[in-house]
Amino acid sequence: MKIRNFLLLATWATSLTLAAPAFAGTFDGGMPVNWRCTGSCGTSAANGVVSLAPGGGSAYGWISSYHSSSAVALPGVGGVGEAANGSLLRSVSFMADANAALDFRFNYVTTDGAGYADYAWARLLDADNRQVALLFTARTSEDGNAIPGFDMPASAATLTPFPVAVAPGQTRWAPLGPDSDECYDAGCGATGWVRAQYAIANAGKYRLEFGVTNWDDQDFDSGLAFDAITVGGAPLPIPEPGPHAMLLAGLAMLGTLKRLAR
Repeated sequence: MKIRNFLLLATWATSLTLAAPAFAGTFDGGMPVNWRCTGSCGTSAANGVVSLAPGGGSAYGWISSYHSSSAVALPGVGGVGEAANGSLLRSVSFMADANAALDFRFNYVTTDGAGYADYAWARLLDADNRQVALLFTARTSEDGNAIPGFDMPASAATLTPFPVAVAPGQTRWAPLGPDSDECYDAGCGATGWVRAQYAIANAGKYRLEFGVTNWDDQDFDSGLAFDAITVGGAPLPIPEPGPHAMLLAGLAMLGTLKRLAR
């Protein structure tokens, strides 16, 4: 009985070490381990005006200026006023081949308008967190588009659709906290899901950065949802857990089982 049980458990442990590492490009399992959040970040199923992303999973990632006192800003932003507070999320590093296609979806929701135009963005960074490309910006005015954002630096990704105006008053979304379903003056609403595509020119190691900033005060929050992230046609690699951790766990289990079998 003891030997039979040992063989069964050993077979299980060996299969664990040989199993292929699991990867995901969506947020079905919650916020990925080792993604670095400054401020307020999370995951959500379809909620309020933000449905599930086309090509995404059963949940999406989000960042919001609500419940964040962090000083977060994008360089080169114009307009009267200054950045107040916001949130920032950076992915784990990933490898990309030359000319690899980066593809993802995003949805910007803002309760602020008029002269308090909040904004959001995504950037591609190198391994040292230096900007390789500003992928998109989103920012509303009383009479302008949300995408491209007004008084914002030029962005590099191909966006579909483009340009985009917010759907007025569409602000019911839990990550906005008490401001959900609120609206300050003209310009608040949601963009709906937008597709961003960008060709990474050089092979190397990169990170994705998503950011949102509350402009000129900390009232009437804004947020950004994102999902369906692929690089070179494959889901952005998020180990769950890494193959080395699985291998070590399997070897440790085998050692323990051998001692028990003696």
